Amino acid sequence: MDIKDIIQEKNIVYKRTDHLTDKALSFCPGCGHGTVHRLLMEVVEEMNIQSKTIGIAPVGCSVLAYEFMNVDMIQAAHGRAPALATGIKRLNPDKYVFTYQGDGDLAAIGTAETIHASNRGEKITIIFINNGIYGMTGGQMAPTTLIGMKASTCPYGRDAERMGNPLKITELVAQLPGTYFVTRQAVHTPNHVRKAKKAIRFAMENQNNGLCFVEIVSNCPSGWKMTPNQSNTWMAENMFPFYPLGDIKVPEKKVV
Repeated sequence: MDIKDIIQEKNIVYKRTDHLTDKALSFCPGCGHGTVHRLLMEVVEEMNIQSKTIGIAPVGCSVLAYEFMNVDMIQAAHGRAPALATGIKRLNPDKYVFTYQGDGDLAAIGTAETIHASNRGEKITIIFINNGIYGMTGGQMAPTTLIGMKASTCPYGRDAERMGNPLKITELVAQLPGTYFVTRQAVHTPNHVRKAKKAIRFAMENQNNGLCFVEIVSNCPSGWKMTPNQSNTWMAENMFPFYPLGDIKVPEKKVV
């Protein structure tokens, strides 16, 4: 390596982690999934745990994770990722096990698995992408869809009397004794990306103390029928007031 190469290497601001595969991301433009994929794999790289990491991706947009994350990945049936992760971790307690799930998967068909794994304190990390809609299957209303928010199954907006209220499942699992660390973050600005990465790393490092749960409030430009910039603005103005960002449950000795 000559002096020019050394100078160039020192001046690198960002370098793509090789813990992502070479396959081009196929998510919709502006979607937060790709950023979360990158953060998760950067954490795995920095912790030097690639060979000890096992990820579980169920159905929905999250199912594509196994194409992009260069770690051992297993696909679960819709909503069953926490149950599968429980078995894997109990059989391989030395591994770092995470699930990567959307709101329809985790908070609808997978509600029971999420609640009971959290209550038991399974030693896993759950990464929960909340974009308030079923992104892959046609933009239907999800458990997390806001009141008044339009979707293909509620074209005039969600009505609480007929359709129930949005489910704050992250606050719900935070009340359970088995959860160790519960947080809600976002990835729409550089500052939020940095905070989300710290949260993901803490969750991976501390999963053996109890279930660690990281919600990422994300946009869905395609499902919301908006441009990426419009969806980020709408998310900040509408999603964050109902789903406020920040740590919800932290251990007493948590070091930020």
